[in-house]
Amino acid sequence: MSGNITFTMLKPDAVENNHIGAILQKINEAGFRVRAMKYTRLTPEAAGQFYAVHAARPFYADLVKYMSSGPIVAAILEKDNAVTSFRDLIGATDPTKAAPGTIRALFAKSIEANAVHGSDSDENAQIEGSFFFSALERF
Repeated sequence: MSGNITFTMLKPDAVENNHIGAILQKINEAGFRVRAMKYTRLTPEAAGQFYAVHAARPFYADLVKYMSSGPIVAAILEKDNAVTSFRDLIGATDPTKAAPGTIRALFAKSIEANAVHGSDSDENAQIEGSFFFSALERF
């Protein structure tokens, strides 16, 4: 059974290009409720911890550098079937392959600068959300 919580992060390119409000509007219009949100900046160490699952991949160093290059917005979102619904809303990682109207089709610059992160499972939503928010902050 799918959960009702997911995690998202508006990436440095989305923040730098002043897309925070427009992306949050899309999230709200899709029926998500923001349960927690913070504007912050990842250190290279924190970005490395968050993306540790990719440590063996060739893009890991560039990913860590990019994710610590500017501020991000981290948020916990609520909606029935949240993970799947949010991944549908954000679209494919490659914005040229993302469906029209999805967040990445509208706001991403490239595969690397793809505007937004979305959890890929209920388990990862809990793990990723806990990376940024304590239980008290979330609810």
